[in-house]
Amino acid sequence: MENLQLFEQTPPLADRIRPLELTDLIGQPVDQQVSSFENLQSLILWGPPGSGKTSFAKIIAKKSGLKFEETSAVTHATAKFKSIFDELANDPSEKIIILIDEIHHLNKSQQDIFLPHLENGSLILIGTTTENPSFELRPALLSRCKVITFNRLQLEDLDKILERAENFMQRELPLTPEARRHLCLMSDGDGRYLLNRAEELLSLNPPEKLTIEGLQKIAPKRANVYDKSQEEHYNLISALHKSLRGSDVDAALYWTNRMLTSGENPLYITRRLVRFASEDIGLADPNALIQAIAAHQTYAMLGSPEGELAISNAVIYMATAPKSNAGYVAYGKSKKCAESYGSLPAPAKIRNAPTKLMKELKYGEGYIYDHNEENAFSGDNFFPDELSRKKFYCPVERGFEREIKKRCDWFDKIRKQKSNR
Repeated sequence: MENLQLFEQTPPLADRIRPLELTDLIGQPVDQQVSSFENLQSLILWGPPGSGKTSFAKIIAKKSGLKFEETSAVTHATAKFKSIFDELANDPSEKIIILIDEIHHLNKSQQDIFLPHLENGSLILIGTTTENPSFELRPALLSRCKVITFNRLQLEDLDKILERAENFMQRELPLTPEARRHLCLMSDGDGRYLLNRAEELLSLNPPEKLTIEGLQKIAPKRANVYDKSQEEHYNLISALHKSLRGSDVDAALYWTNRMLTSGENPLYITRRLVRFASEDIGLADPNALIQAIAAHQTYAMLGSPEGELAISNAVIYMATAPKSNAGYVAYGKSKKCAESYGSLPAPAKIRNAPTKLMKELKYGEGYIYDHNEENAFSGDNFFPDELSRKKFYCPVERGFEREIKKRCDWFDKIRKQKSNR
């Protein structure tokens, strides 16, 4: 029982080697972000898991000498906040720092309860979040806080953290150099995950150093950082869209699989491919839209993993297809024109005349049936009489649109000739 109590009271290695000075934070150039510990302002610390946000908060709280309260928005109790506010009310001269981990989990009304205390300066709020504050936090709260961004830890940063752990424990990790690097890769920029795995490894006493294969057997790979409804979701789909637009097939495949392996709904990806085919390829390759729709239907029919090959093939097709946004631009220009000129009537000659009255009003009179003309083209004008002819669609010299451009140029030439007669 005594050994069990001792084990329970021993903090994790990540806690025991937590840095005590801002300059000791690895991989984060944030030591200049706090100009004075005596006049601290409220802070929002934004960055990926295990990047040092909590360590930073605890260091500045200790340096300030103020009373420090720590809680989590995930397991918070409103009573906890109320007790702090009551304490401030009883002693107006007191100032308290409160650290709220994962502050983005507080709803809007819960965020609002801090505003009066931040306004009068009795409370200094330090919130940590892995989500973009501009999406998750109230503008009124953000305006009263300084946002400090923490970076994802790089491989060299993670290796320094391992060295710190080894020095503290006074023993080396039982890993080959290749396995040591692989452990850093497995950590995916998360220092806390790295130290948790290191603590497990330092408790082992294998007969020889573990290889990558041996490490993989005892240490699970960290799950990818991804939230299907938050910023990373939009970052990755943006990366895919821009890789496709830039005709970088290999990068496009990488971002596709980043999303798939992180749990993204594959049908969301196929819907984006349908949009891309319409917006960025257009008529430069009319088959692109067919390929995108086919990938969507194939995945809906087969599911994973077989259906993912159809997605991959569609990504390859989109990335290597000729690109044109001429249709997208033409749609925007024509829509703006339609909205700007109001309800201009269609010319009488191109209106149908199914009734006697319509015929008396000369609906359809003067209409030239294009199929009866040479090359099935009359060259007539079909814009409203009150509107001068506009040029919306300008096909490019790429892919199938090269042929379309030849036709459009010929149509324009014939129209010009007929208008000059």
